[in-house]
Amino acid sequence: MIKHLLIDLDGTLTDPKVGITTSARYGLAKIGHPLPESENIDWIIGPPLKASLAKILQVEPNDVLAEQALMGYRERFAVTGLYENKVYPTVAETLQTLKLQGYQLFLATAKPTIYARQILEHFELEQNFTGIYGSELNGDRTHKDELIAYILEQEQLQASQCLMVGDREYDVLGARHNGIEAVAVEYGYGTMQELDHAAPKARIQQFSQLPNVVADLNSALVSCQA
Repeated sequence: MIKHLLIDLDGTLTDPKVGITTSARYGLAKIGHPLPESENIDWIIGPPLKASLAKILQVEPNDVLAEQALMGYRERFAVTGLYENKVYPTVAETLQTLKLQGYQLFLATAKPTIYARQILEHFELEQNFTGIYGSELNGDRTHKDELIAYILEQEQLQASQCLMVGDREYDVLGARHNGIEAVAVEYGYGTMQELDHAAPKARIQQFSQLPNVVADLNSALVSCQA
């Protein structure tokens, strides 16, 4: 039975587009690599940010330029970009419903934990979560497979009792790497082609559909065990 939900932040609970992309442009401009406003960089929302900045700069992820761009990004994001964000419709009430139904909720985001916690507190969502897990500022656990493995270990969770919820292929594939099924939200930043390729267990068009999907998955598990 599914008892524990691991839930992504960016593109799943909140829309961080303005804060992330504006801060990324700031960081890139600061190292002498300004981007034209016409260049769409929404694709950087979700994956490890340093690697995405390196891709834009056409350098290796461990290159000093990528690190400098990331530092510039954080300079702006920690003060302003953090709050250039909005909660998706039905998220707050759905999290409350899931908690009341007895599920344990764990945030699982590639964003540094320090920022993720501030965002949840700012939008008054943190009380719904048993644990808040993200990456470290030094780059540890920016990959979803590593992050999910860490959560399972820290919380002593059984993979068979967990479900991952996210908007990108990284969420689905990271969960599968740890023996966990995933539900993909279609309103985030993963393309339809990307989600088709990742093949999550289920897909939802709005967050309020999640309780019914989890209930259906549990019913199917009960039927299989009968």
